[in-house]
Amino acid sequence: MVLLTGGLLTGCGESGSRAGTGTSSGSPSPSATPREIVCARIVAYWSRKVLDSDTYGDYQSMGLSNGQYEILRDVVDAARAEKKRNGAQAAERLIDRRARAGCEDWYRGGGPTAGPWQ
Repeated sequence: MVLLTGGLLTGCGESGSRAGTGTSSGSPSPSATPREIVCARIVAYWSRKVLDSDTYGDYQSMGLSNGQYEILRDVVDAARAEKKRNGAQAAERLIDRRARAGCEDWYRGGGPTAGPWQ
């Protein structure tokens, strides 16, 4: 009986592991999505929603900051003109490009920290 117990004890756990924690010491933590990419996704999403509308809506109900809302207005104005000239698919591509560029510029300049509610 002593041999059986001794055999069970030596087989438990690995040297250097963090048994019972559910984590291993070698796995990296997940990385966060860069804020300019999150901004571009949000702006592009709402730009598509308001593209065919007569209004832009309320930036607060969209969850946008004032700065993001300004980007959205620029994107939608350009997308409306592009849609008239070259169709819906061209407007879709323009939305993605303009939202990404606008958000990259905005965050390069400080983003929402540049002002009290920017």
